[in-house]
Amino acid sequence: MTILILGSAEEPHAAYLKKALSEKGIENDYLDTRQFPTKLKISWQPVTGSGSLLLPSGKKLAFSEIKRIFWRTFYGVKVPKLSDSYQQNIATNDSMSVLRSFMESTSEKWVNSWQAYQFHKEKPLQLGLANKIGVTIPATIVSNDAGEIIEFASSYSKVIFKPVYGGSHTQFLTKEHLDRQRLDLALSISPVTLQEYIPGTNIRSYVIADKVYSAEIRSGSLDFREDKKAELIAVELPENVTKQCVVIAEKFGLKWTGIDWRLKPNGEYIFLEANFSPMFVHFERKTGFPITDNLIYLLMG
Repeated sequence: MTILILGSAEEPHAAYLKKALSEKGIENDYLDTRQFPTKLKISWQPVTGSGSLLLPSGKKLAFSEIKRIFWRTFYGVKVPKLSDSYQQNIATNDSMSVLRSFMESTSEKWVNSWQAYQFHKEKPLQLGLANKIGVTIPATIVSNDAGEIIEFASSYSKVIFKPVYGGSHTQFLTKEHLDRQRLDLALSISPVTLQEYIPGTNIRSYVIADKVYSAEIRSGSLDFREDKKAELIAVELPENVTKQCVVIAEKFGLKWTGIDWRLKPNGEYIFLEANFSPMFVHFERKTGFPITDNLIYLLMG
């Protein structure tokens, strides 16, 4: 049985996990989707449900020989450049259809799955589900209506904004941002997420099956990802919040995740987001938590 890692040696976390698996004598390989369809071959028979991967190395794996697939980095597919854009589009769609079919037909093997990946991309839905299951979230609006944005901003003393999908850092909303001409232009390009600013402490919780590891992140930056000097201090969450971590992962379809919280001065935990494929090596090194060992245990289970 083989563990596959979605990604490549170029991605540090994928390379780190591959090395850890190899050191334990566990057979593993990369699944680099950029090599499909030129070098990576996928075959699947819908009637029998059987299929196989032929890796660029020449190694052939029946789907049944794949123990688990760890989702680290998804590159999409890389179809050779064609002169006919129509044919290029057909080839890309065909390749993605086969790749998605493989991912969804083997969803039980993935950590995490294509379905969970799709849900993760819809951040407003993620917040809505968290609220529905009883987890406290910040007051939030997602909109490209300037009037709604201005009304929301006027309701709170401090407001932050960030992209709906992600990919950029959180910033404080200023009067300059609310200049009507500037705001109308920005919102004609894309909607934005605004949230009430929650004062307090950043907490990151890693959930691996039923295990939860948490640390306080001490940083002077609004978005701690910008702070290379941020301190990590291991903490124990209240029992009810630990249970919430496990429930969030389950409801979001995640076998493992990194959850970001804001701990208010009054002791209340506010959910910010659950990360689909969080970075973990730095966290593990700074806290001593056995993240990698638990990931390997999950992959081999």
